[in-house]
Amino acid sequence: QVQLVESGGGLVQTGGSLRLSCGASGRTISSYTMGWFRQGPGKEREFVAAISSSGSTTYNIDSVKGRFTISRENAKNTVDLQMNSLKPEDTAVYYCAADRSGRLRWDKRYYDYWGQGTQVTVSS
Repeated sequence: QVQLVESGGGLVQTGGSLRLSCGASGRTISSYTMGWFRQGPGKEREFVAAISSSGSTTYNIDSVKGRFTISRENAKNTVDLQMNSLKPEDTAVYYCAADRSGRLRWDKRYYDYWGQGTQVTVSS
């Protein structure tokens, strides 16, 4: 079993930045694809970004391209999401997730482990 814990959320003004971190425990996540998802008020949980096990390949949704960067440090069992130029529509609970298959996928049904989420609020 893998336990994931997110941190780094908070309240920020439009145009500001936040860095979310996800720490894993229980076993190494070095062979897992890691992803970030978010769920805004009254919305379904949506994919934001994913990173391959080696960190060499990443994938973001169009709405965050050029603003969000996903990265990982396998030696520390962590994955981060750097969020710049934040907009009010980025307001959501952000979740870290792990896919044991190691395939780069964006469908939340394929992710096996989830954190409890961290709130990000962007004020206008």
